[in-house]
Amino acid sequence: METIEKTLVDYLSAHLDGISVGMEAPEQLGEYVLIEKTAGPSVNHLTTSTIAVQSYGSSMYEALVLNERVKEAMKGLVELPAVSGIRLETDYNYTNTATKQYRYQAVFQITHYLGGF
Repeated sequence: METIEKTLVDYLSAHLDGISVGMEAPEQLGEYVLIEKTAGPSVNHLTTSTIAVQSYGSSMYEALVLNERVKEAMKGLVELPAVSGIRLETDYNYTNTATKQYRYQAVFQITHYLGGF
């Protein structure tokens, strides 16, 4: 069964050349992107998923630039047949002070069809 998370991992992997995209941190750190679904109510065969996309970099600037690349790539997601809408809710510096990893987080609302994935 295809999920919105799997669709996003595949989509961003294809649009962010050379950047690791997944739902868990890769073994070799550097620049990478993590996808996390935080909510997803369904009404009338449509699901609106809240998706957090975290962009990691070895510097604050690298994390910021990767975040901008993610936001630009996500604009094209609406071209997928199962996606009816996408909206950027917010994005912000989300540096992990415990691990000292630089990251930005962009939060999107994605409306998609149940069973469309």
